[in-house]
Amino acid sequence: MPIVRTDIPITAASCNEMILQIVRTYPFCRSEQLTASAFQRSIRTLVIGNGPRKVLYTAAHHANEWITALVLLKFGEDLAAAIAADGQIGGYNARDVARNATIYMVPMVDPDGVDLVVGAIQPGSVQYETARTLADRYPAIPFPDGWKANLLGVDLNLQYPAGWLQAREIKFSQGYTRPGPRDFVGRAPLNQLESRALAGYTEFIDPALVLAYHTQGKVIYWQFLDYEIAGARELGEEFARVSGYELADTPYESSFAGYKDWFIQYFRRPGYTVEVGLGENPLPLGQFDEIYRDNLGILVTAATGLPGGV
Repeated sequence: MPIVRTDIPITAASCNEMILQIVRTYPFCRSEQLTASAFQRSIRTLVIGNGPRKVLYTAAHHANEWITALVLLKFGEDLAAAIAADGQIGGYNARDVARNATIYMVPMVDPDGVDLVVGAIQPGSVQYETARTLADRYPAIPFPDGWKANLLGVDLNLQYPAGWLQAREIKFSQGYTRPGPRDFVGRAPLNQLESRALAGYTEFIDPALVLAYHTQGKVIYWQFLDYEIAGARELGEEFARVSGYELADTPYESSFAGYKDWFIQYFRRPGYTVEVGLGENPLPLGQFDEIYRDNLGILVTAATGLPGGV
């Protein structure tokens, strides 16, 4: 029986249990607690491989994009199973992938927000009512389905020191001037536990590239401002080819303070935001199989890199 269940919504607790079960089943996998969230939910990593090429994949930066956590977890389980069986994944020998790369994953960056959206936080509880009070400031945003932020009302993917002041100006002009369900940038860059921990982990790993998984649009964003990163377009084009997604420039209003923006600026290496699926968030689980099929090639290709290139 598969460890990763893709037929029911994921919670913070089930995410961590699946990670730990993968590690118990496949002892060559590793995990550690990256940090605890603002409301003390554990944020865990899943690490597979021992190769010199280091890559870092993140998901569920946004609460109502929780389906992306399942993408990374299923990939982790499938890769681990293929390594154990000396089989293939995405057309590559899995043991070769693990020998050549170390794949670091943070499947759920925003566990507090995810638990709110999927109903793991009960109405009447302090956490639920705290979020409800913040949501009441923005009555046009459906609650809790429209919730993207952490439970302090800060959008974790607008927290990074890469044009943060520009992001603040844009979002304030759109009316997101205080904590709420989405698009509030916080009082300062990296002033939230979750974003600060991920930035520190990224600096510690020093990866060759990052993938940041979001929903939706079937599009891959690969640029930050006018930074020219060697090989980034070519690798992005390969991601587009294997997934069928569009490789696109980031819209101006979303061009600042994101995780991949910061990575590109800080490390001068390729970073990609992958927007999976189509429709209104949270995407239904009925889309999961297609999303996973589309993205398996990206996840494997990011680990292997292009021949003679990035």
